Amino acid sequence: MTNLREQFFKHQAQTTPHALAIEIASAKGSYVYGTDGKSYLDFIAGVSANSLGHNHPKVSKAIKDQVDSYTHVMVYGEFIQQPQTELCKLLADLLPSNLDTVYLVNSGTEATEGALKLAKRVTGRAEVVAGKNAYHGNTQGAMSVCGTEVQNSAFRPLIPGTKFITFNNEEDLHKITEETAAVILETIQGGAGFIVSQNNYLEKVRKRCDEVGALLILDEIQSGVGRTGKLFGFEHYNCVPDILITGKGLGGGMPIGAFISSFKHMEQLQEHPKLGHITTFGGHPVIAAAALATLKEITETNLMQEAIRKEQLIKDCLQHSAIKEIRGKGLMLALIMENEHIATDLVLTCMNKGLLLFFLLFEKKAVRISPPLTISDEEIKKGCAIILEVLNN
Repeated sequence: MTNLREQFFKHQAQTTPHALAIEIASAKGSYVYGTDGKSYLDFIAGVSANSLGHNHPKVSKAIKDQVDSYTHVMVYGEFIQQPQTELCKLLADLLPSNLDTVYLVNSGTEATEGALKLAKRVTGRAEVVAGKNAYHGNTQGAMSVCGTEVQNSAFRPLIPGTKFITFNNEEDLHKITEETAAVILETIQGGAGFIVSQNNYLEKVRKRCDEVGALLILDEIQSGVGRTGKLFGFEHYNCVPDILITGKGLGGGMPIGAFISSFKHMEQLQEHPKLGHITTFGGHPVIAAAALATLKEITETNLMQEAIRKEQLIKDCLQHSAIKEIRGKGLMLALIMENEHIATDLVLTCMNKGLLLFFLLFEKKAVRISPPLTISDEEIKKGCAIILEVLNN
C-alpha cells in the first residue's frame, strides 16, 4: 500500500513541480504540526486566510454549532438563513453607506467575476481598465484583468476589452475614459510585491473614475479584514470604491468571497436577466457562521490596532543587509531580497528550521510575511530570529 505522500503526488493535482509537502497532523494558534512530530511557526496564515490563527475557539464553536443546526439547504438567495443575513448586515454596518449590500460567494476569484459583471450591468459599458501584474484570481474572467502574460499566455483567448495601467503611474490615468465600465485594482498590489499607493494615487484614480462615469472596483481579498491595521485597506487612502471585493481572511480559515456595492447597483442583478449572478454554495451557512465569528472577533478587539504595532516590531527585528526593503502594511509584509535565489533559499531553509514563509506570485525576489493577526510578540521575535540566523549563515 502506498503512503499518504505518494498518494498526494500521484492522485492530487499539483500546482507546481515543487510542493512544500509537509504532511499535516494538526494546527493550533500560530503553529502547524507535522505527522513527524515537528512544529512549524506559521508566518503565512494560509496565504493571509487564517486571520485568527488555526482552530480559533470562537470560530470552531461557530462552525460546530451551525453544523448541529443545518448545513446547505438551498441555493443562495432563496431562503432566509441567519448566519448569511447577520454576516451581510454586520459588513454593511462596518462599511461606508454606499457599500450596503453584500453578495456572498465561494472564493475571491468568484467575487471578482461577480464584481466585473455588476460593473458592466450598471454602466452598460464593456471596457475594463486593470493593473499590470495584478492578481484577482485564476478563472478566465479574473485572469483577463490580471495583466500578467506569464500566467495568461497559455490560456488565451481570454475575455477581450481590457486595458492595463501601471499601479502608481499617474500618466496612465488618461486610459480611463467614457468607454470604461470599471477600473479594477488591488488596494495593495499583492503578487506584484505588496506595492502600496503613493502620492495619493488611489484618490486620483477615484477622481478620474468620477469624471468619466466609470465604477471603481477595489480588490481587498488579501488586504481586507484587519490585515493592514484597518478593516479594509482603502481606509488608509481616502478612496471609497463603488464595488468592494473581499475573501481570504473573512472566513477565518474557511472558503469565502464577497462582492459588495450599493443596493441600487446590486438590485440590477435581479432583472434583465433574472439570476444575473447565481451560486449554489455561496453564503454556505457553516462558512457564514465562521466568517461572522471571525469578523466580530477582529472588530470587537484590538487586533487591527495591534497589526500596525506588530508591523513595526517585525521591521525593527529584521534589520539585515540582505533585506533590501520591507514592503506592505500591517501584517501584509514582503521582504525584498537581492535576488530570487536568496529568497528561495530563505523560504526553504527556514521551513527546515521550523518557520513557514512563502513566495509571492510575480515578484520573485520577495518573501511573504503574513502571520495570523493573533500572533504574539514572542512568536514574532522567535520567527525573526530564525530568519536572521538563516541570513547570517
